[in-house]
Amino acid sequence: MPIITLLTDFGLRDSYVAEMKAVILSICPEACIIDICHEVKKFDIRMGAYLLARTSKYFPKGSIHVAVVDPGVGGTRRPIIVESERAFYVGPDNGLLMLSAEIDGIKHVYMISNERYMLKTVSRTFHGRDIFSPAAAYLARGIPPSEFGPEIHDPTKLSFTKPKISGNIIEGEVIHIDDFGNIITNISIKDLESINIGEGDLLNLETRNLKLKLKLCRSYTEVPHNTPLTIIGSSEFLEISINQGDAAKHFNIKTGDKILLGK
Repeated sequence: MPIITLLTDFGLRDSYVAEMKAVILSICPEACIIDICHEVKKFDIRMGAYLLARTSKYFPKGSIHVAVVDPGVGGTRRPIIVESERAFYVGPDNGLLMLSAEIDGIKHVYMISNERYMLKTVSRTFHGRDIFSPAAAYLARGIPPSEFGPEIHDPTKLSFTKPKISGNIIEGEVIHIDDFGNIITNISIKDLESINIGEGDLLNLETRNLKLKLKLCRSYTEVPHNTPLTIIGSSEFLEISINQGDAAKHFNIKTGDKILLGK
C-alpha cells in the first residue's frame, strides 16, 4: 500500500485538504494518506520545512510526501518532485522540501510540467490540488519521476538547509520556535562533532546583541528550574531552552535569527 503524507498551511477547517485527498484517491484508490500537519503558520516556509524534516524520516522508504506552503503559487516558482535516497517530495520549488531531501540525500529533482499528470483544469491559486496531489498519486501508481518533466539542477535552497562551518565556528539559524518556547536551530549533532563539541561541554553562543555561555546537556534536569541550557532535541537539532521556561520569549529570539556557536 503506497503511503502519501500531507503537510500544509491550510488549516483544518478548510475543505482544501479534503479536495487534495479526493484527487489522490480518485487516481490511486489504494493510497494510504496520512496527515502530518495542516496548522503550519501561514506562509511560513521555515516552519513547514522543519516539521517535514522531523517527521518524514520515520515513514517507510518509498513514501511520498506532499508539502504545500506556497506563497508564490501561480508565479514563477516551479512545481517539483525531489527524489531522495529514501522518499519522494512533491511541492513548490521554494526551499520547503530541501531540508528533508538533503538529510536523506538528494538523487534527482524534476520539474512537474507534463500536463498528463495534472488535473485537466489547473487553477492559479490551488496547485496543491491541481498539480501536487495528482503527481503524488501517479508516483504512487509507479510512474517514474522522470516522466513528469525535465530534470533540473538549480532547486531553490534557503539559508537554513545547512549551517556554515568555518574553523571552530558554526554559523546556524533558528528554524523553529515550538509551543514550549524552545529555540530550535539547524545545527545537528554531526555539526557539533565536526568541531569536537560533545555533551557536557560549555558552548559560546552569539545571536544579534546577545552572548551566552551554556552547557550542552543530556536532559533538562541537569540545570535548575528557570536556567538556560542547550540540548539535542527529539528533532536531532540543537535547541536553546530554559528548564520549565520559555527561552524564545526570555531571550527575544525569533525564527530566522542567525546563531554563531563555538567552544
